[in-house]
Amino acid sequence: MRLLHRSSSWRALFADEAHLDLAAWPALLDPLRAALERLGPHPDLAAAHAWQGELVSALDRLDLPAGRISQLLSDHNDWLYRRAIELSLSEMRAQGWGAPPAAFCVLVLGSGARDESLLAPDQDNAMIIADYPDARHTEIDGYFQSLGERFTARLDAAGIPLCQGHVMARFPMWRKRLSEWRAQIAIWTAERRIKRVQQANILLDFRPVFGEPALAEGLADRVAERLPAAHLFLDEMASLLDELPVALDRFGRLRGGDEEAPHERAINLKRQGLLPLVGAVRLLALRHGVRPPDTRTRLVALVMREAIAAERAEALSAALERLQGLILAEQRQALAEGRRPDGWVDASRLREDQRLLLRHDLREIRALLRRARRGG
Repeated sequence: MRLLHRSSSWRALFADEAHLDLAAWPALLDPLRAALERLGPHPDLAAAHAWQGELVSALDRLDLPAGRISQLLSDHNDWLYRRAIELSLSEMRAQGWGAPPAAFCVLVLGSGARDESLLAPDQDNAMIIADYPDARHTEIDGYFQSLGERFTARLDAAGIPLCQGHVMARFPMWRKRLSEWRAQIAIWTAERRIKRVQQANILLDFRPVFGEPALAEGLADRVAERLPAAHLFLDEMASLLDELPVALDRFGRLRGGDEEAPHERAINLKRQGLLPLVGAVRLLALRHGVRPPDTRTRLVALVMREAIAAERAEALSAALERLQGLILAEQRQALAEGRRPDGWVDASRLREDQRLLLRHDLREIRALLRRARRGG
């Protein structure tokens, strides 16, 4: 695995420009150095993905906060994406497909785009292709359909499952020319239809991971141009927040309330904590023309636009940090027990101080949801 080391930037850890000089690292970084040495310099995709649990353990031993660990997991997933795409392009060249017939950009969506990845995500991706004449559609789209099928299959084989909702660049719905994406945004935001809002919600957290980033910037321009004035669309997005209740009863006590719970003490903190927070912040960001996709930066930008008080933004950022920490701890426990990590947390394992903080954080999120529903 090719990695770049700049001591001033953790976010450079999984970049591609250079090799790490692990021998030059200080002893303080021994847990991470040992983990990287066990992985080796040229792991295959499956080995690299399976290694993520060890990566999280090493970073936790270095006392990195959960938000930073989540960012680094996102960066590592980006590396997996880039490698899967590079391998697919090399295979296509070897089979006579040639070079890509147009500029393109692969996007990661959802938590990966927000730099908020946890362990064991599935795939959420899309592709933007530079505009080309309709007469060349069969030729050009056929190339990118094959590319989308190949790299998503490689990621699936490596342990990042195919999206059950088909949100992947292998499908035409999520693979379009830039002009088609711009038109799609206009269609989705023109009126108040639940299905269109749900589809747009999936796309609106996006970030380029491979290819020509100017194409992603062109799509971001369209979103910034259309969304703040799409009042009916945003009203429907606000109403859909009702489908994301937090894990509190009406008396402010912790509760799961999910029929899919593995046991009576289980709370789905991803569904009943993280997603309501992320969804409410996304809605406020769209209303106020905030462009970055990650929740923390959105909160800062909302403060700068005087759309939210600095104290409230700080409390919500802290809530995000603690929710990520609780879920990551439970996911590490799942790996240790041979289970697939998910978003469930066993409330009986929480200390009393953790339970009190969790109730506080969920009350903050519930208050944010109410504000977002009212119009921000």
